[in-house]
Amino acid sequence: MSTPSELVLLLLRVGFLLLLWFFVFGVVYSLRADLFGVKVRKLPAEAAAAPVAAPAAPAAKPASAKPAHTGPATIATAKKLVITSGPKAGLELPLGGESLTIGRSSESTLVIRDDYTSSHHARLLLRGDSWAIQDLDSTNGTFVAGQRVTGGPVALSLGSPIKVGATTFELRA
Repeated sequence: MSTPSELVLLLLRVGFLLLLWFFVFGVVYSLRADLFGVKVRKLPAEAAAAPVAAPAAPAAKPASAKPAHTGPATIATAKKLVITSGPKAGLELPLGGESLTIGRSSESTLVIRDDYTSSHHARLLLRGDSWAIQDLDSTNGTFVAGQRVTGGPVALSLGSPIKVGATTFELRA
């Protein structure tokens, strides 16, 4: 009779030890993620998906978009994003042919750490030959030339002030 109880006791000890080790690994993983950040795996997928979706939108409304903006060629010459005011004033980011995300999260391309910026605040994307900005349902909103961005992406022109949280930036050639 003592054999089954010893076996049960051994199994309980091993089970408790495994449970304890799972807990320790969970705590270590959580601390590592907090200290060193989480690897960004979603941005390459977003960058690959954005150019595929982008050509469809300009093709759907070329007649209405072209007359409304007399200078799409000036928008296409935007080569950099310059932060004009805020914690990172003076910072210049080169613009590639892909979208970039703006927010407080370490996953964002442009990280802005202030109390008025959401984790995933806005996305700057290239649509055809022009740049546009899209608010990602942020709490405090995204503003272009003083107007709040609502609905879909809003086309940008060179020198128009874009405000995200306490930071203002603009596109420049």
